[in-house]
Amino acid sequence: MLKHNSYFNGAVQSIGFERNGLRATVGVIDAGEQRHFNTAAAERMTVVSGQLRANLGVAAGWVSYPAGSYFEVAANSGFDVQAVGGPAAYLCEFLG
Repeated sequence: MLKHNSYFNGAVQSIGFERNGLRATVGVIDAGEQRHFNTAAAERMTVVSGQLRANLGVAAGWVSYPAGSYFEVAANSGFDVQAVGGPAAYLCEFLG
Protein backbone atom coordinates (compact mmCIF):
# COMPACT_ATOMS: atom_id res chain seq x y z
CA MET A 1 0.00 0.00 0.00
CA LEU A 2 1.20 3.52 -0.81
CA LYS A 3 1.08 6.30 1.76
CA HIS A 4 1.28 10.00 0.88
CA ASN A 5 3.07 12.31 3.33
CA SER A 6 3.20 16.10 3.25
CA TYR A 7 5.44 18.19 5.50
CA PHE A 8 6.24 21.89 5.98
CA ASN A 9 3.07 23.24 4.36
CA GLY A 10 3.56 21.05 1.29
CA ALA A 11 7.23 21.95 0.68
CA VAL A 12 8.18 18.28 1.19
CA GLN A 13 6.04 15.55 -0.40
CA SER A 14 6.71 11.82 -0.25
CA ILE A 15 5.17 8.46 -1.05
CA GLY A 16 5.89 5.66 1.41
CA PHE A 17 5.95 2.00 0.40
CA GLU A 18 7.22 -1.41 1.46
CA ARG A 19 9.03 -3.90 -0.78
CA ASN A 20 10.44 -7.27 0.29
CA GLY A 21 9.79 -6.33 3.93
CA LEU A 22 11.83 -3.11 3.72
CA ARG A 23 10.24 0.33 4.16
CA ALA A 24 11.17 3.32 1.99
CA THR A 25 9.88 6.65 0.76
CA VAL A 26 10.47 8.58 -2.44
CA GLY A 27 9.84 12.28 -2.52
CA VAL A 28 10.70 15.84 -3.42
CA ILE A 29 11.97 18.69 -1.28
CA ASP A 30 11.25 22.16 -2.62
CA ALA A 31 14.08 24.69 -2.62
CA GLY A 32 14.10 27.19 0.19
CA GLU A 33 14.69 27.17 3.90
CA GLN A 34 16.33 24.36 5.83
CA ARG A 35 14.03 21.77 7.34
CA HIS A 36 14.57 19.47 10.31
CA PHE A 37 13.58 15.79 10.42
CA ASN A 38 13.75 13.46 13.42
CA THR A 39 14.54 9.78 12.86
CA ALA A 40 13.18 6.76 14.68
CA ALA A 41 14.99 4.19 12.50
CA ALA A 42 18.35 4.53 10.78
CA GLU A 43 17.95 5.97 7.26
CA ARG A 44 19.87 6.20 4.01
CA MET A 45 18.95 9.25 1.94
CA THR A 46 19.95 8.95 -1.73
CA VAL A 47 19.68 12.09 -3.87
CA VAL A 48 17.96 11.08 -7.10
CA SER A 49 17.80 14.50 -8.79
CA GLY A 50 19.05 17.96 -7.87
CA GLN A 51 21.20 18.70 -4.84
CA LEU A 52 20.67 18.56 -1.09
CA ARG A 53 22.68 20.14 1.70
CA ALA A 54 22.49 18.26 4.97
CA ASN A 55 23.69 18.84 8.50
CA LEU A 56 23.83 15.53 10.32
CA GLY A 57 24.83 17.15 13.60
CA VAL A 58 28.46 16.10 13.35
CA ALA A 59 31.64 18.18 13.26
CA ALA A 60 31.53 18.43 9.45
CA GLY A 61 28.47 20.72 9.62
CA TRP A 62 26.67 21.35 6.32
CA VAL A 63 27.70 19.04 3.45
CA SER A 64 26.44 19.11 -0.17
CA TYR A 65 25.09 15.93 -1.76
CA PRO A 66 24.57 16.00 -5.55
CA ALA A 67 22.42 13.54 -7.49
CA GLY A 68 23.76 10.00 -7.16
CA SER A 69 25.23 10.50 -3.67
CA TYR A 70 23.77 9.57 -0.29
CA PHE A 71 24.10 10.10 3.43
CA GLU A 72 23.09 7.96 6.39
CA VAL A 73 21.43 9.06 9.61
CA ALA A 74 21.45 7.13 12.88
CA ALA A 75 18.28 5.92 14.56
CA ASN A 76 16.75 8.14 17.24
CA SER A 77 18.52 11.26 15.99
CA GLY A 78 17.73 13.94 13.42
CA PHE A 79 19.11 16.02 10.60
CA ASP A 80 18.64 19.34 8.84
CA VAL A 81 18.25 19.37 5.06
CA GLN A 82 17.87 21.98 2.34
CA ALA A 83 17.35 21.67 -1.43
CA VAL A 84 19.77 23.88 -3.36
CA GLY A 85 19.10 25.58 -6.72
CA GLY A 86 15.62 24.08 -7.15
CA PRO A 87 13.62 21.07 -6.00
CA ALA A 88 15.52 17.86 -5.21
CA ALA A 89 14.20 14.30 -5.38
CA TYR A 90 15.28 11.59 -2.94
CA LEU A 91 14.91 7.94 -1.98
CA CYS A 92 14.85 7.31 1.78
CA GLU A 93 15.50 3.71 2.80
CA PHE A 94 14.85 2.67 6.40
CA LEU A 95 17.77 0.53 7.54
CA GLY A 96 16.52 -0.84 10.84
